[in-house]
Amino acid sequence: MRTLSLMQQALGPQQWEALPAPLKTHYRLKPHTTHGGLSIAYPRFMSPLLHALRRFGALVNRRGEAVPTAVAKHMADDTQHWRRSIRFADGQEIIFASQWQAEGGNRLTEYVNRHLGLCMAVKVENDTLIYEGCHFVLRVGALKLRLPENLLLGHTHIVERAIDDQNFVMDFRVTHPIFGEVYRYGGKFSI
Repeated sequence: MRTLSLMQQALGPQQWEALPAPLKTHYRLKPHTTHGGLSIAYPRFMSPLLHALRRFGALVNRRGEAVPTAVAKHMADDTQHWRRSIRFADGQEIIFASQWQAEGGNRLTEYVNRHLGLCMAVKVENDTLIYEGCHFVLRVGALKLRLPENLLLGHTHIVERAIDDQNFVMDFRVTHPIFGEVYRYGGKFSI
């Protein structure tokens, strides 16, 4: 029986203890759902690419401000399953599902489908959880090919910070070396 969450494994005991309470709850092992509002923004020129990526299960291809969002998580074997339900004011619901796996050390890979994932390094600094994109992963059978981040969208940077004992804010950004910030989502979530 598993006793440590994927985030606990990646951070190690010292950094896990430095993580604020709402983030520990957000990354706990037991199944749970976190609720909040997600704001999504990207430049107009990204629309065609985001619509194509959405067909592969990646990202959300619609803009919005403080869109009601539920993030449900549960473990199955060595994989953590995330299901983000994003419900827009017009009734459209977008589901962004992914599977997370530990890669050893401080690295986690989030797969948006059976073949495509993003490997990220995690750390805690000043009570803040920080993810830095390392590379994309393309799974072909038993092979895991590494693809540079800049080959696809650009560098991924995620910051999560507690604002009190029950709430945290998160900010996810993708920055391309030529085109600048090409995608962003973030918001406030409650435990």
